[in-house]
Amino acid sequence: KGVAIRQIAEQLHKTRQQGKKTVIVGGPAIVHTGSGPHLCHLIREGYVDLLLAGNALATHDIEQSMYGTSLGVHLDRGDVVAAGPEHPLRAINRIRRAGGIAAAIESGLLTSGVMYECVKNDVEFLLAGSIRDDGPLPEVVTDALDAQRQMRTLLGGASFCLMIATTLHSIAVGNLLPDWVKVVCVDSNPSTVMKLADRG
Repeated sequence: KGVAIRQIAEQLHKTRQQGKKTVIVGGPAIVHTGSGPHLCHLIREGYVDLLLAGNALATHDIEQSMYGTSLGVHLDRGDVVAAGPEHPLRAINRIRRAGGIAAAIESGLLTSGVMYECVKNDVEFLLAGSIRDDGPLPEVVTDALDAQRQMRTLLGGASFCLMIATTLHSIAVGNLLPDWVKVVCVDSNPSTVMKLADRG
C-alpha cells in the first residue's frame, strides 16, 4: 500500500506542478471513514481542480460539519447518537432553507468540510443524483442525461483522475474519459476496478 500511496502522491504533485487538471470522483465513504479532512487539505493546497460526486458525499460531509456525525454515528467514538439517523435529512433541509450550499456558507451556516472547501477555493463540482437520493440537496443534478452532459464538459482537459469508493460514479466518469487520462481507483469492492478495466 505504501508504494501505491507514494505513487499517487507523486502523480498529484506532478499534475499540479505542470498546471494540469486533477479530478476527484468521490463517494460517501470518504466521510464515513473519517477521510474528509484529508480531502479538504488536498483542496486547500490546490491539488484538486474538479470534484464529481453524488448527493451522498455532499450530504454526509455537510452532516459531519453541522452535527459531528456521519449517518448519525460519531466517527471518533463509533456510537449512534439519539435521533442520529435524522441528521442527514436535517442537514439537507437546513441547506435547502438557506438556498443552497454556497448560500449556507455565505450566511455562516456551513463552516467546514469538503463542499465548504470547494466553494471557498473555487473548485468546480458536480453532484449527479440517483433515484434513491434523500432530499436531494439543491445543487444535485437529478436528470441523468443532463448530469452526463455536464460531466463530459467539465472533464475536458483532465490529466489525472482519482476515483474513491463510488462504483456508479467511477464507472460513469470512466466511460467519459479519453484513454490517455491516468486513472487510479480506490475501492473496497474489486468489481469496481474490474468494471473500469473492462471499459479500457
